[in-house]
Amino acid sequence: MTLGATNHTDIERPKHDFYATDPKTVELLLKRIATDNIELPKTIYEPACGQGHISEVLKKHGFNVISSDLYDYGYGTPNIDFLKRTEKMDCIITNPPYNVALEFAKKSVEVLKPNGYAILLLRIQFLEGKQRNLFFKLHPPKYVYVHSSRQYCAINGNFTGQKSSATCYAWFVWQKGYTGESVIKWIN
Repeated sequence: MTLGATNHTDIERPKHDFYATDPKTVELLLKRIATDNIELPKTIYEPACGQGHISEVLKKHGFNVISSDLYDYGYGTPNIDFLKRTEKMDCIITNPPYNVALEFAKKSVEVLKPNGYAILLLRIQFLEGKQRNLFFKLHPPKYVYVHSSRQYCAINGNFTGQKSSATCYAWFVWQKGYTGESVIKWIN
């Protein structure tokens, strides 16, 4: 008998793999960053802004946020393909579509200015996989902030009727030029 796990579900994945970030998840990130004395630049780029859930929290905390998305969800500048961007950026904070998460991580690190930060909300399983392992060897995250309580990402931005999540999320924090060991810390 073979034992195994599967992530198959009867629920159809949302169009464009759009899972909106709970604003509380962003608040928890900002508290953790403050605890670690990370000074984020004043301008932050949110390349998968969806309906603005991350951007609005960052704005509330005084950041200048540039928001775009490949699709039009009624917030930010639509029809911008982050994976084709080439201009250098100081800081990127986003929850990318999981089906292109590795590509988002690679592009984020590529377009960062020296010492800039790329902070991506990803499932903890992002730590797994041969291709990601190769990426981590070249570009180790400085921190992985694991949420000890489950966070909720709303399918297609619909937070009504919210159910608890079985998914463990973590914020992966890359700093351009960092080559040390990754440090795992916990949020809440």
